[in-house]
Amino acid sequence: MNEFDKQLLDGFQRDFPLVSRPFAAIGERVGMSEQDVIDAYKHFNEERYISRIGAVIKPNAVGASTLAAMAVPKDRLAEVAALVSSHDEVNHNYEREHAFNLWFVVAASNIMHVNAVLAGIADKTGLPVMNLPILEDYHLDLGFELQWT
Repeated sequence: MNEFDKQLLDGFQRDFPLVSRPFAAIGERVGMSEQDVIDAYKHFNEERYISRIGAVIKPNAVGASTLAAMAVPKDRLAEVAALVSSHDEVNHNYEREHAFNLWFVVAASNIMHVNAVLAGIADKTGLPVMNLPILEDYHLDLGFELQWT
């Protein structure tokens, strides 16, 4: 990692420029061209340093969403996780050390669509899906200062 990489990864987790050419604005701030910034973020994505660049919107402010969990036999975890991730409506999917070992978030245009996705996953896997809708929301700051050594 060079100093530009560190600035791009650490410096724009919050206050991403909301302008028509955000990568040009970032380039101006860090002394890089717009194309160099775009290329750097593409590289970060390819190397899985980042998963995406985009807004974080309060749950259910636009459309509907829910957290879901499944108890998946260990020998089927990769298969079921791949099936869950194949849905465009799934935006998080991760393993946890718990009886309910596969957790994911489903977001869609409305609650009927969310429920249909959950039902489809249950039907295709033959496993129940626990729906955990938001009862009370909390704001979590998803920006994390990176530690550089």
